[in-house]
Amino acid sequence: MITARFQRNSRQIRPADIFAGLFAIGAAMFGLSALAQNAAAPAAKQGVILTLNGPVSPPAADYLAREIAAASDAGKELIIIEIDTPGGLVDSMKTIIKAILASDTPVATFVSPQGARSASAGLYIMYSAHISAMAPATNTGAATPIEIGGGPSEDNPLEDKKPSDDADEVTNPEPTSGGDAAEEDEDTRTSAPEPLQDRGRDTAAPLSSDDALRAKVINDSVAYIRALAEERGRNADWAESAVREAVSVTANQALELGVIDLIADDIDDLLTQIDGKTVATASGEKVIASAELKLERIEPTMVEKILGFIANPNVAVILMSLGTTGIIIEMWNPGSIFPGVVGVVSLALMGIGAVLIVLEAYTPTFGVAGLTGMALFGVGMYFLFPESLRVSPSVIGTILAVAGALLGLIFYALVASRSHGPMIGADAIRKREGVVDEWDGKDGWVIVEGERWRARGDKPLQPGDKVRVVEVDGLVLVVKQAKAGGLLGGLQPSQA
Repeated sequence: MITARFQRNSRQIRPADIFAGLFAIGAAMFGLSALAQNAAAPAAKQGVILTLNGPVSPPAADYLAREIAAASDAGKELIIIEIDTPGGLVDSMKTIIKAILASDTPVATFVSPQGARSASAGLYIMYSAHISAMAPATNTGAATPIEIGGGPSEDNPLEDKKPSDDADEVTNPEPTSGGDAAEEDEDTRTSAPEPLQDRGRDTAAPLSSDDALRAKVINDSVAYIRALAEERGRNADWAESAVREAVSVTANQALELGVIDLIADDIDDLLTQIDGKTVATASGEKVIASAELKLERIEPTMVEKILGFIANPNVAVILMSLGTTGIIIEMWNPGSIFPGVVGVVSLALMGIGAVLIVLEAYTPTFGVAGLTGMALFGVGMYFLFPESLRVSPSVIGTILAVAGALLGLIFYALVASRSHGPMIGADAIRKREGVVDEWDGKDGWVIVEGERWRARGDKPLQPGDKVRVVEVDGLVLVVKQAKAGGLLGGLQPSQA
């Protein structure tokens, strides 16, 4: 029995089962080997490229500060900021610099492409970066702070002002000739002795309020950029001259002066040169590994791009001046009355057109006032600006088309609201249709608009008959039988 059972069990093991088992074991070993290789292979290092292209404005500052913080939190290997800026607002500049100083990830600024610049606020940002680089044929500097709406005064408030010659003449008047005058002067000195003065020391005249304010701003800016230079080991003396004297240098000069760390042709050249460099970040020293770095370019959001475009001084000036271009031209050219008159008349036409469009919504002019208003609005918009800045007819047409569509919807809503008649009261229920609920002889109960009413008629009716309200007598409806075609049908011919 034992021998037979063994033979039967041995016959159940087929060659296919053996091959399947070997295949499964091989697949498992291959998977484990691949998993081990993947675990042993280091993850590719990643970095980001950000852009500062244009003025240093609040939208640009929000974009850079946000992405620098995000890259730092994500543990990115490197942050590269491509710079081409004429400068900008101090507050926005400091927002960017604070984000760079607080970053655990090294930040490299790169003035690029060739022909770009990093002036004014851009220089401060370069000085705050862990790595500062420039492309050939670029420049930087001119970091003197300037108030919005005005330029610096011609005199340097930081220079010592010597006493004027007039003051010397007053302090040390020349002796006058004549005995009477001499005697009078002697009596005066005897009665009122001359106050003591320190004649051995030159005194500087006090600064005016405007010069004192400008001096404070310049000194504060000098201290700020020197602090950044000392933190990054860059040329602090030249930075001070860039603030006080608005000097600028080329990329080659900046490298010789110790303003930047290197000159790179492009991003790849930059990554090659900074590979292995050690920088001090907010979390300590870090060695940059950029040999096989995978870079991701992160652009500002659409809202930030739009706000940045509007924040451009050139665009902002155009937007602010378009509405009163004719009047401004009149002030620029005294005597040329025509541009000013055209501007005023155009604004008046647009105002009248807007008023007529609004009146169309509230008065039964059947579109006459609205169409006239739209025409006046379009003509005024076209002639409001001079020919060089004239609004495109297609833009005007689009605006008028949208306004016309809105006006049409308003007109349609008004017509619809007036067509259904009264909504409440006896007039509202008259001519409505209903269904007989109960009827006895010539009176009974009907249902009209979901409500049960007492009703009377001129002939007997049956429950379910369609009726029309012809009159309201107090709380009793006077009804007649309607056509069998439905609630919307008219009265039968014999009852019409």
